[in-house]
Amino acid sequence: MTPPSLRLRNWLGGFAALALISVLGLANSGDAGSAPLDRITISTRPITQFRIGRDDKQFGPLEFVGGLEMTANSRHFGAISAFRFTSPGGSFVGVADTGFWFFGKLVHDDAQKPSGIADFSMEQMVDPSGQTFARKWEVDAEGLAVKDDIATVGFERNHRVARFRIEPGKMGPAFRNLDFLVPARELRQNRGFETVAYAAPHGQHAGGLVVVSEKSLDSRGNIFAAILEGPGKGVFTVKRNGNFDITDGAFLPDGDLLLLERSFNMAEGVKMRLRRIEAESIVEGAVVDGPVLMDADMGYQIDNMEAMDVWQRADGAVMVSLMSDDNHSILQRNLYLEFVLHED
Repeated sequence: MTPPSLRLRNWLGGFAALALISVLGLANSGDAGSAPLDRITISTRPITQFRIGRDDKQFGPLEFVGGLEMTANSRHFGAISAFRFTSPGGSFVGVADTGFWFFGKLVHDDAQKPSGIADFSMEQMVDPSGQTFARKWEVDAEGLAVKDDIATVGFERNHRVARFRIEPGKMGPAFRNLDFLVPARELRQNRGFETVAYAAPHGQHAGGLVVVSEKSLDSRGNIFAAILEGPGKGVFTVKRNGNFDITDGAFLPDGDLLLLERSFNMAEGVKMRLRRIEAESIVEGAVVDGPVLMDADMGYQIDNMEAMDVWQRADGAVMVSLMSDDNHSILQRNLYLEFVLHED
């Protein structure tokens, strides 16, 4: 086994190199005009401990259920940026920041623990002419919301929020671009809309679409966000606490917004945390903040955590699912992690 200090150094080097490539826009999304991919077999290894070497299950209000380390023999697999379940804890659709859609089904065992990934496929995004994009900066997909067989995707660098019809195997071009309200000049090149989420249907925003940027900051250092649809349409900001950036978000059944955040530096490596924002605080012009429910560093089974969804299990439990982005680096991992959120 590689000593932890060496693993950390190697991981940090790989993360930094891939981050640099991403920022410079040198990574390519694939060959323009290539056909959609066939099905891909995903191999998984179970993760039974969230805190490495410890059997703890409770982490604040979150109880670890289980996880998976995912690998595949396709060079396109990975770079996961966002996903949403289309059936609770089962079928899902997602986007990779290399310009791919992916589809699959999460499998659970008899103990309700995640046990595998089935029926997985990927296909490239296409432009208005039906051709695949030649340059990554044109198709850097980062956020995703799903409703009524329509996928709404947030892209950064070429900033836009676009809608697509969900038709696995024949995904077409966007049929509509939304007004994202935040002035385009305020969006940083590689820090655009990472959270695209529908509010709770019966809450104050009546199921309207909300977007939150990763690290596009206003003059006070707060993170730009907006309510794009429904009552209260307008721009708001999220208070930036520490060196954490927002990588995804989803609304809880009670209407609160759960944000997934990530921090990275060469000295400490990668960290993640979950922060809860009260629904009532999300209004035009507000600066919203909320308590941290859980945080984790490299002493836990985490990687570059980029994607999250919230769903309800058949027994009514509120579930939080996370996925990581491996940056297509052999030094990083594609992870799926699952928790129960216990309410007071």
